[in-house]
Amino acid sequence: MIPISDDNPVRLTPVVNWALILACVLAYVWEVRLGPGLGAAFIQYGFTPKSLMSPPLTPADETGWSALTNIFTSMFLHGGILHLAGNMLYLWIFGDNVEEVLGHLKFVLVYLACGLVASGAQIIANPNSLIPTLG
Repeated sequence: MIPISDDNPVRLTPVVNWALILACVLAYVWEVRLGPGLGAAFIQYGFTPKSLMSPPLTPADETGWSALTNIFTSMFLHGGILHLAGNMLYLWIFGDNVEEVLGHLKFVLVYLACGLVASGAQIIANPNSLIPTLG
């Protein structure tokens, strides 16, 4: 039921896939080190649909972060070790094949576009949500 490998060998070294996995793992290590400040970090860097949908569009705060920036930062945050492990497992198994077909640049663009689509789906599902979206 849970894949541990695939049967599709790749010829291209999946450096973007590895970099995305590393970025997510490093972000999780940062999250764990925050301890009690984790909730505030999720609010600061996670994406909340209401922050984007409230008129006017949320301007960048004093740190320079905005609701639009949070769409991208939230892609690398995870709500727990199982959330991270599940996402990274599937990225590890399938990401290298996708990167080989698309190439490095298109793969990272598709990864980011999927994060945008996920945020859009969250907005459609609940535009007034104040719950941060992660991963």
